Amino acid sequence: MRHNPSPAELETACQNLACRDPALARAYEEQGVPEWRKSEPSFQTLARIIAYQQLSTKAAGTIWGRVMDRHTDMTPGCILQDDEEGLRSCGLSRPKIRHLKSIAAAIEQNILNFDALHSMPMDEARTRLISVKGIGPWTAEIFLMNALGRLDAFPVADVGLMEAYRQLKGTQTRPDPKAFNLLAEDWRPWRGVAAHLLWAWLNASREQGRP
Repeated sequence: MRHNPSPAELETACQNLACRDPALARAYEEQGVPEWRKSEPSFQTLARIIAYQQLSTKAAGTIWGRVMDRHTDMTPGCILQDDEEGLRSCGLSRPKIRHLKSIAAAIEQNILNFDALHSMPMDEARTRLISVKGIGPWTAEIFLMNALGRLDAFPVADVGLMEAYRQLKGTQTRPDPKAFNLLAEDWRPWRGVAAHLLWAWLNASREQGRP
């Protein structure tokens, strides 16, 4: 079964992270323990991650809503049987459609098995996910974190995380992905919790109208 981190686990992780990094300490002080983003380990979850990539939340939500209206029961078989033009009418790009069909085929052929992913060490599970065409590193980490509850999963090169860290540090420029990934090594084994802290702080900052 998926392990959803408990409030006590998240609080322990946040306290440790706050001791290691002043930026995370500020985020924790202002936001407290963040709510863990949970999703089911399913094809629908992967499909949603793909649909939302590189789009604004509003635009992606509109497209995903159309996809769900078209397929209320989101299964690999539904996507494999659907035609490209029908999916295009929902607003999905051709590359995203190819990715969805590739992932759906991998699940149908048992190349990608969610029950098996549960029992794998995180590095092995990540490798299995990325071996499927259409699942890149960012998608794999988001799935590991939200659908499988892995506390140390970390979406490398996530612009929101880098921007939140920049603002918390008060610097003019964001760290580049390589440098950000390197500094995040100090946050192990709670990099996923650090990500949630940064997202929570950034979302609150936007809601409060801070630049």
